[in-house]
Amino acid sequence: MKLSDFKALTFDCYGTLIDWETGLWNAIRPWVEKAGVKDGREQVLSVFGGIETGVEGKEPGLNYRKVLAKVHGEVAKHYGKQPDAAMATEFGDSIQHWPAFPDSVEALKSLKKHYKLIILSNVDRASFAHSNKRLGDIFDAVVTAEDVGSYKPDRRNFEAVEKAVAKLGVPKAQILHTAQSVFHDIVPGRAYGLKTAWINRRHDKAGSGATPPPDPTAKPDWIFDSMGAMAAARDAEG
Repeated sequence: MKLSDFKALTFDCYGTLIDWETGLWNAIRPWVEKAGVKDGREQVLSVFGGIETGVEGKEPGLNYRKVLAKVHGEVAKHYGKQPDAAMATEFGDSIQHWPAFPDSVEALKSLKKHYKLIILSNVDRASFAHSNKRLGDIFDAVVTAEDVGSYKPDRRNFEAVEKAVAKLGVPKAQILHTAQSVFHDIVPGRAYGLKTAWINRRHDKAGSGATPPPDPTAKPDWIFDSMGAMAAARDAEG
């Protein structure tokens, strides 16, 4: 099996193309400092990840900006602090400021020569619009949690993206799902019957950051440390 066997790449965006952990930390750090929380970036992100997954599972129809705001309040409670409604709202609106990884734009341009590019993201349309501009507005289709009414790892999200890709003339067998989160994307993507490429952005860090710990038995079809490495591997195939 080769990368050139596929005609479409479906992407998780946040963590894969957009540096969501830096974005999250920059957005929540003012509250952390104001509240006097002693934990550092990795510890706070880990707390965030566990709470976020719970909120998305219980309220699958909740707009992602409101998910972030609610998680902000729950993080405060976790640390025994009083929630700050104004800072929670700012946190919910912070996606517009989250940066792209340095290699994302050029890698997408390179991959666009070979594939249809489709987003499958756990955010809302308005929030993604900001990230789309950062990434060069290069995608052939976009599927968000807001569109589906559920959050990954729900199977419905993968069903929705398969339908979106089919409209572009690409069958399921020629989709390669490309993502950083093993929990949200690699495991459910494989369960849905998709081939997967794991972009292991945290290869040089301990722990799992802002996502739940990955299943150690998960077996992606490819593993790359970055989007740049994936694009280079595809170019090497000719």
